[in-house]
Amino acid sequence: MSFTSEVKKQICDDVLDTLAAKAQLCALLQMRASLHMNWQGMYLSFQTENATIAKHVFQRMKELYQVDPRLSVLRKMQLKKNNVYRIQVYDKAQTILSDLKILTESGLHFAPPIQYTRSEKNARAYLQGCFLAGGSINDPKTTNYHCEISTHEEQMAQSIQKMMQRFYLPAKTIRRKNAYIVYLKAGDKIADFLKLCNASQALFDFEDSRIQRDFYNNLKRLDNCELANEMKALKAGKKQLDYIYALEKNENKVEISSKIRHVMEIRKKFPEASMNELCEQCYLAYGEIISKSGMKHRLGKIKEMAKPFLEDSDA
Repeated sequence: MSFTSEVKKQICDDVLDTLAAKAQLCALLQMRASLHMNWQGMYLSFQTENATIAKHVFQRMKELYQVDPRLSVLRKMQLKKNNVYRIQVYDKAQTILSDLKILTESGLHFAPPIQYTRSEKNARAYLQGCFLAGGSINDPKTTNYHCEISTHEEQMAQSIQKMMQRFYLPAKTIRRKNAYIVYLKAGDKIADFLKLCNASQALFDFEDSRIQRDFYNNLKRLDNCELANEMKALKAGKKQLDYIYALEKNENKVEISSKIRHVMEIRKKFPEASMNELCEQCYLAYGEIISKSGMKHRLGKIKEMAKPFLEDSDA
């Protein structure tokens, strides 16, 4: 089971009171339902590729409106795609939509009804329904953090975005082909959305993966930083050895103090040592206490003294 499917299963298992259940069903129908006419009159059709959601909507309609929906399974033969579960309501379709405040003279209304989204509890249930109908979350173990809700109605996308912002979720909206996508990218905000949807186990799994992933990313970043520092030290050490050998070849032409000679000998013995390690070795070899800045100054002096001889050899 994918991470998205697990989240949706947990949302379906959430226990809601009557108003919250209607708010959730309202969003599901706005996102996935369509109205049709036949010789008997108007009927409602709801489609999904998720069997858990189909069962959930079927039961919600029976419990809330005492109807007997017709459930059918359409098998897709091309490319072995998922089955499509279709729920059709022939009796009370108009009653259901009118009660949910989403029926207009021209069809379905694609904005959250105030009656069912005024309270925070019902607004959460409405967002649950939106996610069930068109939501997905990337598995935090394998890919970048990403949570989105897709809809074909621009008004619906704007309404979802505003409702998410009501809960301090900085959702953004983009158009992708024929759909409008409301999405979150920040890991902590996706965790907040899972909490809002009351998907407790999914939230725990997401946070656990996020902590592990961030830990390993920080560890890797630290390793890369240490490696870069080591490479920089090796490169600097090689350059310093070039200056030292140039000075030794021309020591009859320049006066080298004992302190500078100490540093030259230590660097030759420890070509890969860091500044701190050079200071320590200088103390062990000569009993001389020298600071990191003092060591850096002496190495700079060696470079200054040796440069003319290196330029002569290049010429």
